[in-house]
Amino acid sequence: MMRLTHFIDGRAVEADTPFDSINPSNTGEVVARYPAGGAAEVDAAVMAARKAFPGWSAASPEVRSDLLDKVGATLMARAAELGELLAREEGKTRAEGMGEVMRAARIFKYFAGEAIRRHGQTLESVRPDIDAATYREAVGVYGLITPWNFPIAIPAWKAAPALAFGNTVVLKPANPTPAIAHALAAIIHECGAPPGVFNLVLGQGGVGSAIVDHPQVDAVSFTGSQGVGAKVGMAAMARQARVQLEMGGKNPLVVLDDADLDRAVAIALDGGFFQTGQRCTASSRVIVQAGIHDRFVSALAERAAALRVGNALDPATQIGPASSESQFAQNLSYVELAVREGGRLVTGGEALNLDTPGYYMSPALIADTDPGMRINREEVFGPVVSTVRADSFEQALEIANQGEFGLSAGIVTTSLKHAREFRRNVRAGMVMVNLPTAGVDYHVPFGGTRKSSYGQREQGFAAVEFYTQIKTVYTAG
Repeated sequence: MMRLTHFIDGRAVEADTPFDSINPSNTGEVVARYPAGGAAEVDAAVMAARKAFPGWSAASPEVRSDLLDKVGATLMARAAELGELLAREEGKTRAEGMGEVMRAARIFKYFAGEAIRRHGQTLESVRPDIDAATYREAVGVYGLITPWNFPIAIPAWKAAPALAFGNTVVLKPANPTPAIAHALAAIIHECGAPPGVFNLVLGQGGVGSAIVDHPQVDAVSFTGSQGVGAKVGMAAMARQARVQLEMGGKNPLVVLDDADLDRAVAIALDGGFFQTGQRCTASSRVIVQAGIHDRFVSALAERAAALRVGNALDPATQIGPASSESQFAQNLSYVELAVREGGRLVTGGEALNLDTPGYYMSPALIADTDPGMRINREEVFGPVVSTVRADSFEQALEIANQGEFGLSAGIVTTSLKHAREFRRNVRAGMVMVNLPTAGVDYHVPFGGTRKSSYGQREQGFAAVEFYTQIKTVYTAG
């Protein structure tokens, strides 16, 4: 068991550790104990970040690039041990955990290059003998509030661009996964981050509120639920801080009659159930054209029932446990609700008793649902997939566009015409053609429409928009 600390102003700050991080694959095991940070710790971290900002933003971009590249290389070298820690703490399989650590490493290495490649323009002034140019410069102190489902990748894709472009950071990770965030913070300091450049404050929800409300925090990037995100946005905007919100999805996968059945089933299985369905891009509602519907549901149910649920560290496990007791209870309650509303439980949806006590459930497939049911409108965030029958492509597209979310959407078809029409008309920030709705590249913009996202896109070349500000300079000869 680990006893965790805050990282403030380049130091590990010890405190009492009243909170436990529990292994969801074995609820008798405490992975780590962590402190109850509050407004005082947040203030110390923010002021350290404010003090460090002038020197870090004015440093050669090569200095920032070298730090990020070293962090990326260190993560790669330790992917096995960090992947195991992530699996123990969050519940995704060891292979998935190692894959996430490698993704975080690649993000740091990508932004090591971007640190030197800040963009600007030279422009012709409409007035004689005057030059015009734009420069991108750092903004200041960034507060980062991150979720438990990707507890090292999402902190990486927020912190790496912030640091690359000369900003300083205060990170508040999610309550269920403090240990992997603590490991990332320790590596950033080990690799040579100057004091105050990267700060970590652990604790409950009050830490996040203190970050959002702090007058010296210039910008806030949040990933989490829609309800909390709305409050974060309102609080940040009330004091005119920059804010970026990623708030989940209820992502549709459309399967047309002309789709290859085996391919469609494999895509739905991957997008809906892998990583225990705990992905904001998961295809949790599948809209199937009538001609293929019954065969598709039968084949997907057979494949889902065959998935091996088990301890995240067991090499044979394909689906790990839910990450927490509350998430486990929510998953089961949504299955019950869907059946009460008229859905047909084809397979799964049951709590499982395995060799070790954990938050295990069998992957659930619920057929014959109506688009208006709560199972099709609310984010479950577990291994629960519902299907809706559609008579035509046009009806399938209409159903896909219903609801408040608009993060990711997919279609499985052999028709170029329908793929093109879907890409152009579906209301989502990301579109997958003959691919699972979950699974994105680290160098490509990430984000949604409607109530899934607010503010500039994350990741890739788009990150420069949120993590820098433009300065326009006129010069007369």
